[in-house]
Amino acid sequence: MSAKEKQGFSLYFLIAFGLAWLCQVGGCMALLQQKNAVLYQLALIGTMFCPLLAVLLVQKVFLRQPVGIGWKVQGKRRFWLAAWFGPAVFTLLGAVLYFAVFPSRLDFSCSWLVAAYGGEMDAQTLRSELGVSTLSYLLQNGLFAVILAPAINMFPALGEEAGWRGYMMPRLKERFGLLSGRLLGGVVWGVWHWPLMLLVGYEYGTNYLGAPVLGLVVWCVVCFALNTLLDLLYEKTGCIWVPAIAHGAFNAIAALPQVLITPADAYYNVLGPMPIGLISVLPMLAVAVGLTLHQMKQEQ
Repeated sequence: MSAKEKQGFSLYFLIAFGLAWLCQVGGCMALLQQKNAVLYQLALIGTMFCPLLAVLLVQKVFLRQPVGIGWKVQGKRRFWLAAWFGPAVFTLLGAVLYFAVFPSRLDFSCSWLVAAYGGEMDAQTLRSELGVSTLSYLLQNGLFAVILAPAINMFPALGEEAGWRGYMMPRLKERFGLLSGRLLGGVVWGVWHWPLMLLVGYEYGTNYLGAPVLGLVVWCVVCFALNTLLDLLYEKTGCIWVPAIAHGAFNAIAALPQVLITPADAYYNVLGPMPIGLISVLPMLAVAVGLTLHQMKQEQ
């Protein structure tokens, strides 16, 4: 990179973090002080587009260069299928691993759904009047998350993917190498979410094992694993829509295993059963590290 391109890269982080953190803090304040969930959700959507906006400002305005991101729909079918269905596979494997370690926390009594519906109906009433049970919830929401949600969620996810995988990762790998670049990219992506985590308990809640420090660290581990797999998808296809689909699919499916625990066991969310837990992320982390090491060996 030239000296001006290095300046542009630094400016990218300043814009991507500055604008996003303003959105995050503003949205959190709207939720905490005004109980305005709609404004909070709009702020989250706005946050996701900040990396893309940062790329456009740096490349088009500051450097007056093409953005250099692969927008063309291309790539082998197997990578598109991996993007669409891979997050569901990792979510399932992570949940199975978590409940293999903590079998006593597996709960089919519908207690999580009872709490989610406000506690006004017990499990039997939910089944008889609304037709809602643990199994029906998993099937209905799981099918939606696997079949339709990736196509819907990829549009807001594209705002992040264009910035992180399309712009940031090629430059980090060029500067620091494959493994170190992906490690650093995962940490950067994780830290970018920290205001939400600290202010409103994004991902793990506010009352969990090791809060708040353990959640911040585990989230960076999760982001390293996911960043690596999304970066691989972009490398293999040269199409930013592919990691955007995977990102959207992960956002859709990741919370589903929570229905299999009691509300009290949400204290251990930082460990699992969602794939953002320290135990449940291990299958995804193992694949991410293994593929990176294999790629490094091939390049040597």
